[in-house]
Amino acid sequence: MKTLKSHFIYDRRKRNGIFFFIAIIIACTATVIFYPSEADVQISQEEVLEILAFQEEIDSLKLVEIEKRKPKIFPFNPTLLTDFNGYKLGMTTEEIDRVLRFRESGKWFDSAIQFQKVSGVSDSLLGVLEPYFKWPKWIEEQKHTPKKKFNSKRKWKTAEEKGDLNSVTFEKLLAIKGVDDNAASKVLRHLGKTGGYQVDFQIYSVFGVDKSIKRAVLDEYTVKEKPAIVPVNVNTATASDLSTVPLLNFDLAKEIVDYRILREGVKSIEELKNLDGMTDFKYDIISLYLHID
Repeated sequence: MKTLKSHFIYDRRKRNGIFFFIAIIIACTATVIFYPSEADVQISQEEVLEILAFQEEIDSLKLVEIEKRKPKIFPFNPTLLTDFNGYKLGMTTEEIDRVLRFRESGKWFDSAIQFQKVSGVSDSLLGVLEPYFKWPKWIEEQKHTPKKKFNSKRKWKTAEEKGDLNSVTFEKLLAIKGVDDNAASKVLRHLGKTGGYQVDFQIYSVFGVDKSIKRAVLDEYTVKEKPAIVPVNVNTATASDLSTVPLLNFDLAKEIVDYRILREGVKSIEELKNLDGMTDFKYDIISLYLHID
């Protein structure tokens, strides 16, 4: 009991110190409770307008960035319509399938009217699709080249009547009017280098052979038996892998890889159209051998 009592016995100096400490605590508490808070910061009308203008600029930049990230649809050859383009432009699965079957038969669209007839799209949807159609140069040349008048109509062979271009021989090529040893050798050499054509117009990439000779060959032969190919994945292939694709040299393959790294992947084959050195004809050939996962 004496021990407990000793804890509450203080001399005068200690009691004064305790009272002084309590007074300080009470004064600080009263200051916090009763001291008026600072008035809100006043902003002028000019500053408000500047803030609103700045916010509006930020919002517009956000919208621009969102628009950039949206998948873009580039002009394309209607014969090479992809599921991505067809879906984004409003085509049904059945309409896209009709176009794919038409292409698999070895035929090519030469007008928007023919595309509508085959696919079955409505007039309103054709109006949406047609601005994106980009016809190959050889079709555009045919449209602007006046047709020659003949006294007698020439009978063109149907696909069934023509021979298989991928199995043509040197002797069969020489039998075509206008084809000499040099032209026949170059066509066969190019066929062997590509491993066989996927489409007829690949013959136009044979160097050193006149266009009239190439047309003469296509009058007699067409691609019937397509060679089996393993499409190259644009998002995983190296520049060396890409350079094995017909018409795709190493410099262009390296540019595709650089573009892929910069954009963190390629979302659509159509993006490659904007690369330096990529022509419409090259793209039409190269796209047959590429795919994206």
